[in-house]
Amino acid sequence: MGYRRYVAEFAFLGFTIVVAVLGFWDLYFGPRAAPQPHHHLHLATTYAWMALLAAQLVLLSRGKWAQHRQLGLAVLIAGPLLAASAALLTVHSARRGLASGEGDFLLINNVVGTVFLCLVLWLAFRLRKKRKVHGAFLMSSLILFQGPAMFFSMMSFVPAFQTLKPDTFEQIGIIGLATQAILVGAMFLRDRRNNWPYLFVFTGTFVGVEVARTVLTRLNAMDAALRVVATPTEMGSFFFTLAVMLPALAALVWPSRRLGAADRAAKAGKTTMT
Repeated sequence: MGYRRYVAEFAFLGFTIVVAVLGFWDLYFGPRAAPQPHHHLHLATTYAWMALLAAQLVLLSRGKWAQHRQLGLAVLIAGPLLAASAALLTVHSARRGLASGEGDFLLINNVVGTVFLCLVLWLAFRLRKKRKVHGAFLMSSLILFQGPAMFFSMMSFVPAFQTLKPDTFEQIGIIGLATQAILVGAMFLRDRRNNWPYLFVFTGTFVGVEVARTVLTRLNAMDAALRVVATPTEMGSFFFTLAVMLPALAALVWPSRRLGAADRAAKAGKTTMT
């Protein structure tokens, strides 16, 4: 009975895991496989995050609330590491595009995705007392990985997309967006009161990418944006993001934990006196 309650979340997570495996496949096992250290970091942080979400769903399904709350503290480390690795990859991609002179066609998607990941993590803990909304925010972080994973999956395994044509990227984008729209819509309709974070993340990132692309194109500032994003070093962006996110999330959690401990101590003292 417990697992049935979270069957949609397990399915959403399972879909993300599968497309992520397919998305990484060519990089690690393809004919020109040449994974770099930053790929290993991205793979490790991404799957550690998904494993953490899976473990939390299992604990909730079994009604082990105390263990669920204890394991939730791991998100304070895993979340910032995930965001930091995303920032590192964003800068790496921009620096590579700048050095090659070819630009970075994923620049806007990478920047908006990284910013939204940080925002989603912060909102998840800011609204942690609303448990279902908190959980929906954490689960909706998977949306940010589904898009890139589906893109590289289709490039690797769909023959029609393996020969690049002028409209290849557009076709892949449409299929990816349509797939995500169906998944996100299903999750939202399952619990319209608490699952609005799925819509927030999906529509927010889509609108953010389109607005940023339109503005930068009209201002003829895409090259300038590329240079700005490529300015920091990869490791500099990693440690900066980590230094921002760790205290930002901790500041939302530790005060309430101290107050909770103080309340429990006060109650224990009253019980002893009486």
